[in-house]
Amino acid sequence: MARVDEEKIQTAVRMILEAVGEDPDREGLLETPERVARMYNEIFSGLGEDPADQLMTFFNEEHSEVVIVKDIPFYSMCEHHLVPFFGKAHVAYIPNGKKITGLSKLARLVEVTARRPQLQERLTATIADALMERLQAQGVAVKVEAEHLCMAMRGVNKPGTMTVTTAVRGVYTEDTARRQEVFAMFQ
Repeated sequence: MARVDEEKIQTAVRMILEAVGEDPDREGLLETPERVARMYNEIFSGLGEDPADQLMTFFNEEHSEVVIVKDIPFYSMCEHHLVPFFGKAHVAYIPNGKKITGLSKLARLVEVTARRPQLQERLTATIADALMERLQAQGVAVKVEAEHLCMAMRGVNKPGTMTVTTAVRGVYTEDTARRQEVFAMFQ
């Protein structure tokens, strides 16, 4: 895991506070630069990690039907404004017949992918690509639903607006009936 440069972040946060007209030495802000640096260390902990590395545990199990983990909560940071977006990811894959992974590994894949400055579209595609690459799955479907605070608290000011992105790989790109079936299961 790449560690952030907490000293640089502290200096930058202090400068931001000054730039917006605040006094970084007032009581309520005295430790804010340190708190923000620790927070960035946590919320950007996915930087420097390959999300696909979360899928290194395999089990040889004869299974060729869909496996779904849905409603996986995540928090990420919009790379355009450095404000949060958050929501749920739904992940499905059809094993190649003998290679499955632990269910918690799918949640970890979402978590590591989200913990970096991110675009929702890239988040969705990265999850799908990692599953195809590491599991050699017959098919993968991913749906991500998120609220972006860059839309809710600034700009267009539309809180509660949900952005939905999808990614399909393998049999789901070719078989529309299977694709419709898996997306219905995401509901």
